[in-house]
Amino acid sequence: MTPSDASAGRWSDLDRPPLSAASLRRALVTEGSLWTSLEVVESTGSTNGDLAARAAELPEGAVLVAEEQTAGRGRLDRSWVAPARSGLFFSVLLKPGAAVPAEQWGWLPLLAGVATATGLSRGAGVDMALKWPNDLLVTVDGEERKAGGILAERTADGIVLGIGLNVTLTEDELPVPQAGSLALAKAAVTDRDPVLRAVLRSLEEWYGRWRDAGGDPAASGLQETYATGCATLGRHVRAELPGGRELTGTAEAVDAEGRLVVRTAEGERSAVGAADVIHLRGH
Repeated sequence: MTPSDASAGRWSDLDRPPLSAASLRRALVTEGSLWTSLEVVESTGSTNGDLAARAAELPEGAVLVAEEQTAGRGRLDRSWVAPARSGLFFSVLLKPGAAVPAEQWGWLPLLAGVATATGLSRGAGVDMALKWPNDLLVTVDGEERKAGGILAERTADGIVLGIGLNVTLTEDELPVPQAGSLALAKAAVTDRDPVLRAVLRSLEEWYGRWRDAGGDPAASGLQETYATGCATLGRHVRAELPGGRELTGTAEAVDAEGRLVVRTAEGERSAVGAADVIHLRGH
């Protein structure tokens, strides 16, 4: 890893200037803030992997941002690749400790989705929906497209949340046709510095509210806010479950454990905790 400020060619693409680590630190790493450090690197395999490897020696609130990820991962070990400085690829270290029972930590990826969506509404002027459990959707020409995602990894005493967000990707640069970006969704702001500040401030706010409520998703308002912004609810879906099983039905709710409740055509309700969910058309 090399610090982004040390790269001789960092101004090679004037349409995609590098992040300013110094200004981000001045804005975010302040007295009483959740964020205790913020590092920007030019390129790395995975910010989640790097931060998880150092989690034991770092305090809560460490933030690691990469201008480019060469081995970024999404859920189910899918790769996440994008041109350098075209998006935001970062991870944060959280250590809820005794303040939140471990069984509630499963809400953290969903919390990150809510925080990212609300932060982007304020900071980028773009509407974003959530696809259960942690895909970030934007609307491009009337069509829902994935513009980002969240990956959570447990460490010995905490959790690393990785957030990947396509910011300025053009149609020609999309990894798959179903992908999107803030620019394609006509966001009012695509300057990555203020966008990252808005997302991290929103994440700090939501995390504080959830932690102060002892991780209670209802008392913190997290469960209701997630459901309001979740594009999966009310849709006909196919949940591809571990072991090759499938469940098809209507996504009805997100329960107190963050699981997706699906009602089948026979009227049976099942709570899905880990699955790849596909929104089905024509229903």
